[in-house]
Amino acid sequence: MAKSKKVIISCAVTGAIHTPSMSEYLPVTAEEVIEHSLAAHEAGAAVLHLHARDEIDGHPTQDPEEFEKFLPTIQKSCDAVINITTGGGPQMTVEDRMRPAMHFQPELASLNMGSMNFGLFPMLKKHNQLKFPWEKEMLERSKHSLFKNTFEDIENIMTLGYANGTRFEFECYDVGHLYNLHYFHREGMLKGPYFIQFVMGIMGGIGADADNLLHLKKTADKLFGDTGYEWSVVGAGASQMKMNATGAALGSHVRVGLEDSLWDGPGNLAKTNADQVKRVREILEGLSLEIATPDEARQMLGLKGKDKTNIN
Repeated sequence: MAKSKKVIISCAVTGAIHTPSMSEYLPVTAEEVIEHSLAAHEAGAAVLHLHARDEIDGHPTQDPEEFEKFLPTIQKSCDAVINITTGGGPQMTVEDRMRPAMHFQPELASLNMGSMNFGLFPMLKKHNQLKFPWEKEMLERSKHSLFKNTFEDIENIMTLGYANGTRFEFECYDVGHLYNLHYFHREGMLKGPYFIQFVMGIMGGIGADADNLLHLKKTADKLFGDTGYEWSVVGAGASQMKMNATGAALGSHVRVGLEDSLWDGPGNLAKTNADQVKRVREILEGLSLEIATPDEARQMLGLKGKDKTNIN
């Protein structure tokens, strides 16, 4: 597989894993999502991976009306590729999770490639002073609930998304998810070029270390090596920059953002998403790698262009 000449930086701005009590800097309101997104783009992020939160208590929501509060402003204010989640939150229904991507028909949407345990409950040991009741409830529920992504769920999201011209960031949390993706490849249901995101370090998924990353990459090469696929790396929590640096040295794209980690170095909360973008950009440039612009990312990922979305 030919390596990309430039590295795409994706920034996952707020997500649905962390709660407002964990960091005062986590974007919650539409204004905060806009501010963080534009600063992350200015710092070098070509792709903005976006979730929405209720503006009162910060709980994750897939209500398109909440996305409407920030998506048009971001799209008009910068040239970044907007990537809307279909993962939503691990405890949401698949039908609810699909709503914003189906409504806005973005260039890119995330797509989780398998059902899994998604353990957030250990965070309760570190964060026992929570402001809102939903925070503790969500974390506790992750001990006995499942992040559901059946083959039927995946096929439904994929079929509806492709009908709108949306391409996917295929999020693979373990090696088995690559084989799930390969099933759809084998059935001729995927549209290239494929963009595979290795998500590492989530409890219930593959651990975040170099050996596991090499295993994921070797497996992806075996399954998709003749497709010219693009790949990227997410490291959860403290593994964020380590896994990005390791992946980049092997030829990957990278993803940062407060969805994946609240930190900017040991013991320091990231005040903005741009802090993490700047840090990973320094790592990439230290490896003599060039940063992809949004239009270069569009070309590499085969995207339809921002003018063909329903974000206005």
